[in-house]
Amino acid sequence: MSQQYRAYLVGENGVFRSAEAFEASSDTSALTFAQQFTRHGKVEVWQLGRKIAVLEPEQSPRTLHTRQ
Repeated sequence: MSQQYRAYLVGENGVFRSAEAFEASSDTSALTFAQQFTRHGKVEVWQLGRKIAVLEPEQSPRTLHTRQ
């Protein structure tokens, strides 16, 4: 049975910038799905009025190649 969730993209000022509604079979599945949005910033995941988690932005490792 699927449940309704929302992933909110949180702006730097703490205000929600956008939201994505989706269905998932569990909180774990919802968090896995919502993880994709962290490439745009911090994401809050909610199931109705219950906050599931706050996901931090993706940290893409930067590799600096220098030749000397």
